[in-house]
Amino acid sequence: QVQFVESGGGLVQPGGSLTLSCVVSGRNSSLYAMEWYRQAPGKERNLVARISRKGVLRYADSVKGRFTISKDNAKNTIYLRMNSLKPEDTASYYCNTEPNADTWGQGTQVTVSS
Repeated sequence: QVQFVESGGGLVQPGGSLTLSCVVSGRNSSLYAMEWYRQAPGKERNLVARISRKGVLRYADSVKGRFTISKDNAKNTIYLRMNSLKPEDTASYYCNTEPNADTWGQGTQVTVSS
């Protein structure tokens, strides 16, 4: 069964940076497109960034130019580098394959506040 373990979140001031990690087990991430999602309290889970099997990148308009998705196939890990963070980036962040697996990880909380 596939599992996702997200980490790297925390409290950061506006304008700050964080790098999130997601370790995938039970599935070879190099065989899938990989995605980062986020969910703020009371809101739907939304796609933030996607990296295809060949490394083609795609981002939500709200994070373009600030966030960078990458992957290390040898470590079965994907990353999300987040720069110039804004209060509206506050959310729990999750990774998954595309198409989505039935299971989701616990997520990692990112709070942007002064």
